[in-house]
Amino acid sequence: MGIFRARSRGKPTEQTETRRVDGKVQDFIRGVDLDSSYCSSGVEVDEVRAMQTSAVYACVRVISETISSLPCSLFKSTSDGREIAKEHPLCEVLHDMANPEMTSFTFREVMMTALLLYGNAYAKVVRDRAGHVKELWYLRADRVTVERDLVTKKIKYTFSSDIDNKTHVFKAEQVFHIVGMSYDGLKGLSPIDQAREAVGLALATEEFGARFCGNGARPGGVLEHPGIVKDPEKLRESWNRVYQGAKNSHKIAVLEEGMHYHEIGLSPEASQFLQTRKYQLNEICRIFRVPPHMIGDLERSTFSNIEHQSIDFVVHTIRPWLKRWEQAIYKCLLSPQERQLYYAKFNVDGLLRGDFATRTQGYATARQNGWMSINEIRKLENMNPIPSEKGGDDYLVNGSMTSAKVPTSGV
Repeated sequence: MGIFRARSRGKPTEQTETRRVDGKVQDFIRGVDLDSSYCSSGVEVDEVRAMQTSAVYACVRVISETISSLPCSLFKSTSDGREIAKEHPLCEVLHDMANPEMTSFTFREVMMTALLLYGNAYAKVVRDRAGHVKELWYLRADRVTVERDLVTKKIKYTFSSDIDNKTHVFKAEQVFHIVGMSYDGLKGLSPIDQAREAVGLALATEEFGARFCGNGARPGGVLEHPGIVKDPEKLRESWNRVYQGAKNSHKIAVLEEGMHYHEIGLSPEASQFLQTRKYQLNEICRIFRVPPHMIGDLERSTFSNIEHQSIDFVVHTIRPWLKRWEQAIYKCLLSPQERQLYYAKFNVDGLLRGDFATRTQGYATARQNGWMSINEIRKLENMNPIPSEKGGDDYLVNGSMTSAKVPTSGV
């Protein structure tokens, strides 16, 4: 009888006078609860459940592992250009060890997984006495709430720890926060939430396929007997024992006493099961902007276009994520004074390298036109440099090349 009773909204206390800035709301006009984790296909979809879909798992893995494997260094601006700031504590955190329990690769992989699933990645910042970052500790995205204090107007982060079962409140400068695509710039949107129906349909088709293989006896059928069956349950169990299961599928059935089998369920071909699964794979690739060939779908890939698709993956998929990382490091991990001198940068040269013949042709052009030395080329190929006195740092040009400037006439 309490269906039409008004919901109690509660009165905000002085301690909890904050405003949620996440994107989950209720649409009372349509009567749809957007916080519900069920989609139209009847499957419950959340970030953890979505990872049980092979396409989602593959997309998250290929992006997170690619970004985690790229060298990330802290650079210092100099009069000659730049150099790696090895003396700064943050350089080791970004390049080698994020904290005593996580390498840089593992830390970035965990952060990217959270970023791809929840739209946000959080880490607690630990500084030394000089104010430099010396450790970064990952915070589970599903346990962090972003709030704006109505008194101070500043952002704060509330973390419900699953280790000590306590709630911790951090200031903005104590959290390394990478924001995904967002409506307000304060908290990112979860790709799984935004594409819940597509992920749910993929889960539903996988579940249908598993049930179909697990029920090879096709329960969507009827055994018809011309007479009266005294023990129908015994007959059903006998049929299932002989014909149910993947290992018993396609066996030849022997029907006695004039019995007939009538199928009433749709076959996978009739329901376009395989086509639906293939379409949903492309749908999920579209969500994460991953070329299908990178998660095992080679139907439309050839030897001539895979290289270009891989470069397109770096330019249009990986580069935006790297920019989010670099600018979040600049914003959260560097002080205003350090920002004038230091900056973080990922090296993607290894991903953009072509085959050996293409690389050597490019190196030859750069060498002959005088804008690369032999040591710069050897560095790109991970080879030891040639001593400078032997010409390793010299820049050469073709001897036949002359100035394009037309000499003035003496007349």
